[in-house]
Amino acid sequence: MISPSAVIEDFLESHDIDFEKSGENTYLLTLPGEKKLQTHVALVIGEHSLSINAFVIRKPDENVAAVHEWLLQKNASTYSVAFAINELGDIYLVGRLPLTTITEQELDRVLGSVLQYSDSSFNPLLELGFASAIRREWAWRVSRGESLANLKAFEHLLN
Repeated sequence: MISPSAVIEDFLESHDIDFEKSGENTYLLTLPGEKKLQTHVALVIGEHSLSINAFVIRKPDENVAAVHEWLLQKNASTYSVAFAINELGDIYLVGRLPLTTITEQELDRVLGSVLQYSDSSFNPLLELGFASAIRREWAWRVSRGESLANLKAFEHLLN
């Protein structure tokens, strides 16, 4: 049987995923996205399971209850990972898989899920948790003649 480390390393290298190894059992990955440009993921091999932890977004500035409700509703349809908050209120995707299930196909499904959920949730979470900050940033950029290109997805918040 191939070790989980060998399966993970083979998968990451064959898919050109940017990663570094931290210690004997931890892999730190960067997955490229569209709305969320990068999702940082830690894969940690434990004694019996593989832990998946991916940072999604920092603690919301506002509407915290609405953000948490949105996350809980999304959790009902996720595969192998779920949204969670840490002690600071930052939002992550977390999961744990038995080591016996770690194959290249399963890593593809799990990391694909992480990327999909992180990327597709990014703008809705920004809208719910940071609308006031987005409006302030828009006004500041307009006042200075700065580019609004990466804020265009939030233009509807100005009305």
